[in-house]
Amino acid sequence: MNDKTVIHVIDDDAAMRDSLAFLLDVNGYKSQVYETADAFLAGACAGTLSCVVSDIRMPGISGIELVRKLKRQGTSSAVILITGHGDVALAVEAMKAGAADFIEKPFDDAALLGAIRSALEARPAAGSESSAKKEAEARLADLSPRERDVLQGLVAGKINKVIAHDLSISPRTVEVYRANLMAKTGARSMSELMRLALAAGL
Repeated sequence: MNDKTVIHVIDDDAAMRDSLAFLLDVNGYKSQVYETADAFLAGACAGTLSCVVSDIRMPGISGIELVRKLKRQGTSSAVILITGHGDVALAVEAMKAGAADFIEKPFDDAALLGAIRSALEARPAAGSESSAKKEAEARLADLSPRERDVLQGLVAGKINKVIAHDLSISPRTVEVYRANLMAKTGARSMSELMRLALAAGL
C-alpha cells in the first residue's frame, strides 16, 4: 500500500462512519469520511481516489447511483457497497452498475478488509477486460447446464423460490446448485459469483 491510498467511507450513520474509520486506521489505511455521497462528490480529490466504501441507502444520491456516476466520469476507483437491506436483486443491480463488492450488515471486519484488499489489487488496467472475460469463462466452464440455468436466474435477480418455480425443481435443490456454483467457480461470495457471471456475459 502506498501513501496515496485513501479509503473513502460514506455512511449517514455517524456510529458506522466512526467504526469503519477506526477499523481502517488500526489496519494501516488512511480514511476520509462523508455523511452522504453528495458530500463525497463535492469534497473528494479525484487524484486520491482508490477505494470507496459506501452505504447503499442514504439521503440524496444512493450508493448504486454513486457507482454509476463515478463510472460515467471515468473514475477507476473501486466501490464496495454495504447495506442492511441485502437481497439478491439489489446485489445484482450493484454488480451490474460496476460495484467491486457488495457486503451485508452486520459484516465481519475481516470480510470487509479482504474486500478492500481485493478491490485495490483488482483495479482494472488498460486492455484487461478481455482477459477478465477469458478468466471468468474458464472458471464457469465446468458448470452443468442446470447449474448455468440457476446462475442465470441469480443474475436476473431472482430469489431461490422463483428460480425453483421457473425450473420446476424444489427451492432446496436450488440451494444445492448454488452451493455447487460457489464450489466449482471458487467464488468466495455471492458478489464474486455475480461478477464472474457478468464478466463472462451471462
